[in-house]
Amino acid sequence: MPLPQLYKLPYGRVSPQDKESFAYKTLVKRWPVVLTNVVSTLSNANHQLSMSSSAGSAETEEKLTEGKAIIAKISEMKYEMSHNAILSPIPEDGDDNVSCYNEELASFSEDERRWTTMNWLFAECYVYRRLRSYFASTKHWKEYDPFFEQKAETYKSSSGAIVHLAKALNSAIDEKDDLQTEWEKKGSALEVAFLEMVQADLWGNATDLSLLIDLKYEDLQKLQAVGAAAQAEQAKYILRDDMGKAWEHLKSVKDGRVDIIMDNAGFEVYTDLILADFLVSVVPTINEVVFHPKAIPWFVSDVLPSDFTWAIDSLLDTTFFTQHASTPLTQEDIDNLVTLARRWQSHVASGKFRLSVPLDTKLGAKTPLGGFWTTQFAYHDLPAVAPELLEELQKSDLVIFKGDLNYRKLLGDAWWPTTTPFEEALGPLAGKITLLSLRTNKADTIAGLDEGIAEKLDKEAPDWRVSGKR
Repeated sequence: MPLPQLYKLPYGRVSPQDKESFAYKTLVKRWPVVLTNVVSTLSNANHQLSMSSSAGSAETEEKLTEGKAIIAKISEMKYEMSHNAILSPIPEDGDDNVSCYNEELASFSEDERRWTTMNWLFAECYVYRRLRSYFASTKHWKEYDPFFEQKAETYKSSSGAIVHLAKALNSAIDEKDDLQTEWEKKGSALEVAFLEMVQADLWGNATDLSLLIDLKYEDLQKLQAVGAAAQAEQAKYILRDDMGKAWEHLKSVKDGRVDIIMDNAGFEVYTDLILADFLVSVVPTINEVVFHPKAIPWFVSDVLPSDFTWAIDSLLDTTFFTQHASTPLTQEDIDNLVTLARRWQSHVASGKFRLSVPLDTKLGAKTPLGGFWTTQFAYHDLPAVAPELLEELQKSDLVIFKGDLNYRKLLGDAWWPTTTPFEEALGPLAGKITLLSLRTNKADTIAGLDEGIAEKLDKEAPDWRVSGKR
């Protein structure tokens, strides 16, 4: 099936050809580190397998052989990157989204198909889809997520912020009658609480694991701080703030639905759940939140269906955070986490929380609403490429896009002038859905800023587009 007519951007896409761009840094530094980490994880898994009680059995030996073959293929991709080879077609592996990559790849000239010249958005998506093909084409590694251990470690290490938010939300729900007093008035207590919850969800994106190699741990902790003073401090770093508009919109709906196009697992999905719980438990106009996960392991840390349920269930494990907590968890802390988790399980059971795909969806499965998020397409092309998904999103009163990649895809990862109206940069998606993008800046593309902001920041903080601090 040929590709539909794709949106023609008025500006060029970000590319590693610009050696000052974050795309070039990604090609020469970040991707090799990501792939090396996968090799290390697989090597450890193979070692444990060889030392297991089943070592020597035909099945174990077959799995070990497959694991070694995956490592060899990853090493081959790293070699191709470092030698500026031509991107090769993704082999048919039984998973979704092979033809869309290969058909668009074939549409580029040979010079455009090299690692240093291919547009960054296509190449970065291609890295993770090609990586998935190595696992998908095996017998024993089809359901293996090579990034799970990293997600788990980061979740565990966020215990301080997790407990803080749990207490804050449980208190808000206990006091919802007070919060809802005159809630429709400007500046109400409920509005203030909403703005704090959205900020917590915004800065949860600081835990993007594909970028942590460049983000110091102390910076990560600072961005995860969620107290009132920290929120006021963080507000200084928000370059465009539409949270007030979002609140006014949500106040006006009835029996409302909010969709969240998720980004990272671990602490960030926790903040997604915090915001979602606040919406369905405290905000009078919202009844349902729909979460959209990824179909395959994606950009290291993105949420899979299994990550969603695991994030909730882990809160019921009283020992889960113990080893990583900087200060021991009290019984009150544990009680707050258990209360939170049980309420979230209840929301899942009742349908107040819902995944866009079945909870038990296997990696790479072909689903009407799940596959588009792991294609190479910008969201300009969503109406043409995924009309069923667009129709579903149009049932929502507000679609929240989380994180840097979703922002890049909303804007086509292009070099828009920074003062371009955000609505203009959305192209064919503009006006199709009501959306809010929560993004900490971790890539060059940006739009919707007031005159003079970019020029001021270029002088004061030259890395402002990519540091994750704004």
